[in-house]
Amino acid sequence: MKRRTLPVLVSSVLLLAGGSCSQQQMDPLHLFHSEPQVSDEGLNMRPYRVRGKWYRPMGARDALKYSETGQASHYSSGRLARKYGPLYAAHKTLPIPCTVRVTNLSNGRSCECRIVDRGPFVRGRIIDLSRGAAGRIGMIGAGVAPVKVEVLSVGKYKSRR
Repeated sequence: MKRRTLPVLVSSVLLLAGGSCSQQQMDPLHLFHSEPQVSDEGLNMRPYRVRGKWYRPMGARDALKYSETGQASHYSSGRLARKYGPLYAAHKTLPIPCTVRVTNLSNGRSCECRIVDRGPFVRGRIIDLSRGAAGRIGMIGAGVAPVKVEVLSVGKYKSRR
């Protein structure tokens, strides 16, 4: 009798544990973690091509950790300003929508702006700021400035900064 109940018991345990041993193990404490699951749903993450080069926007989880220093430039688009207000920016791979803090490393001034466009497609530049955002951080006269870009939120998810 013991020989028959053991296989039944083992198969019952496997069924309760999720089917088979080949499936990914579930963290038993996943129900108690305070962090919400991060989803890419609702974000514009379609790969695109500019001048023969492919760009693949990063997922929300990676974007929430994003921080980079480099050169910023500014551009003006009346269409975008009418739709998003004066503080917006373009980035090659951050998901749309997301909010970033841009700090001018020359003078310490910073502003928050929303990524709503793709670019800049000029070598060595990491972000294109709207004229309003460029004015806030004091880079209008220079045209290009060294900046630090930090993601504050992606869609409905906030960064821990």
